[in-house]
Amino acid sequence: MHQLILNNFALHIALAPAEQEQALAFFQLKEVKKRKWLLNAGETERYVYFVKRGCLRMFYTDKSGEDHIIGFYPENWWVCDIVSFFNAKPSANAIQALEDGEVYYVSLPRLEELLQTIPKFERFFRILTQNGFELFQRRITSQLYKTAEERYLEFRMRHPGLEQRIAQKHIAGYLGITPAFLSMMRKEKGV
Repeated sequence: MHQLILNNFALHIALAPAEQEQALAFFQLKEVKKRKWLLNAGETERYVYFVKRGCLRMFYTDKSGEDHIIGFYPENWWVCDIVSFFNAKPSANAIQALEDGEVYYVSLPRLEELLQTIPKFERFFRILTQNGFELFQRRITSQLYKTAEERYLEFRMRHPGLEQRIAQKHIAGYLGITPAFLSMMRKEKGV
């Protein structure tokens, strides 16, 4: 039942069976429906989420109402507006479910308690933060220096199969192009 999150923990830390059970007690599990908001822009992020099933997106909506997708978070990914979460400040971003799914979540007070109870999790969340920072840095560099086609191929490599699960407009929002241009590019590629 909890194997996916336990396997995720095992990527960076070794937990004894008793520690696994102890760690799971800090997380809550809930179902999320497609289009459900886990965070609205202007709210303060209260949780760190781990996607057990489904796919979430984090995005920013500009003044003209256009969505700029920061990232997609399918199964086995963690998501949180980290700036809002740790600084208790309103988020400029939103998090929404793109599919029906399930997420584990933990609040900051419970996370701090987990870090005190099982110090190995300091390492786990440090590595998650490092990996997340690297991902954002690569994403910014990609947006600045790569062509739309290169960004599209990078998206397909990073998220195999996700293209068949989510709307083309969301992929276009992630790539920084229009849905029409994405459609034309996909036709040229035979996708």
